[in-house]
Amino acid sequence: MRTVHSAHSTPLEEPVVEADQLRRATLASSIGSALEYYDFYIFGLATALIFGPLFFEPFGDAKVIASFATFGVAYVARPLGGIIFGYIGDRYGRKAVLLSTVALMGGASFVIGLLPTYDAIGPLAPILLVALRILQGLGAGAEQAGATTLISEFAPAKRRGFFAALPFVGIQIGTLLGAGTFALLGMVDKEALTGWVWRLPFLASFILIIVAVVIRLKLKETPVFREMAAHQVVVKNPVGVVWRTSRWNILKGIGIRMAENGNSSLYSAVTVSFLGGIAAFKGNSSLGPTALLVAAGFAAVMVVFFGWLSDRVGRVPVYKWGALFQAVVAVPAFYLMTLGQAWLVIVVVVVGVALGVQSMLGPQCALLPELFGSTHRFTGVALSREISAMLASGLVPVLVASLLAATGNSWLVMAIASLVLSLISFGTTFLLPETAGRDLRSTDDA
Repeated sequence: MRTVHSAHSTPLEEPVVEADQLRRATLASSIGSALEYYDFYIFGLATALIFGPLFFEPFGDAKVIASFATFGVAYVARPLGGIIFGYIGDRYGRKAVLLSTVALMGGASFVIGLLPTYDAIGPLAPILLVALRILQGLGAGAEQAGATTLISEFAPAKRRGFFAALPFVGIQIGTLLGAGTFALLGMVDKEALTGWVWRLPFLASFILIIVAVVIRLKLKETPVFREMAAHQVVVKNPVGVVWRTSRWNILKGIGIRMAENGNSSLYSAVTVSFLGGIAAFKGNSSLGPTALLVAAGFAAVMVVFFGWLSDRVGRVPVYKWGALFQAVVAVPAFYLMTLGQAWLVIVVVVVGVALGVQSMLGPQCALLPELFGSTHRFTGVALSREISAMLASGLVPVLVASLLAATGNSWLVMAIASLVLSLISFGTTFLLPETAGRDLRSTDDA
């Protein structure tokens, strides 16, 4: 195999990227991120508020756990989506994947909005819901990997942290749309909400699909992949290359993602259910979505700030202190939620999401693509992201929901889960190489 640019060779002049393509790449990635997290949050919030009684009523007291298991099944599917679409992205180009994943995710969400409930079609209803959730997971398994790979390969090296973080403002836009929608739905009569109104957020995802596809159709392939194709170094089996050369970096990627991804799920979907078990907040179904709405507004700014900061002081220092901060606030944060003060819940969620989670996500946007060589980057990023997502956002919420039910909604369950996830990532940062400014045309891993 020929090498475009080895890590040990004389540095080549950085390719010039057209400004309009950089803007289009940022917008294309942002819209996809918005759709994924809009889908993520409306499904997560519906899991806590809607799906239990409508699709899992025969499960009795276990319907909440069954509902969260459906939420988590997408994360089991995500690594498979990462392998499938990672292969396509490394073999045939980054752009092809981004067109297919957004259609798959958004299409599944739209159909969920049309799905009959258990009362209408019996056991087939939860089966179809699970199947559609799996399709969401397959698409989401490459969407974020594609966004980070795409924008990192378009961005100038010295400002890669800043530009790579910009599409993740789309995450906050998706959160704002999803949480804002359910905050409004929380004001709707409960009978109307469970009758048909809950379907509207899922049906609305069709709008985002159309916008995302139109923008992505006009996007060129990344300069890195075009150079790979020109020099004929595109590998036929990127999954095999990752398995042979990048297993250690994938484990590092999984480790650093546990705190960011896991705490994101704890502060979103699981917290909504947790608040419902606190006496002072019973009947207040809009508090959780409102807290997420406020947090998303701050997070949209902070993710870019921490990406920018990682260009100046390095990816690893920013990540390390972010994971440590999340560990330190874990116990007081979830205890404060139990004091029955709505404003305090909002402050805690803002601190956890906008400071804790974003201080890791900001540098991570560029760090993960920088860990892997150009020929297998998409696959490496996808597997790192999605195996960690399966563990931290798939299995952990189900485990935490089960323990909350077993312990009478004890806040210690939430606190310990947050603390453990944060310490895993903090420890992993000591194993990471510094990657800021790396030439992404190199076929070697960092």
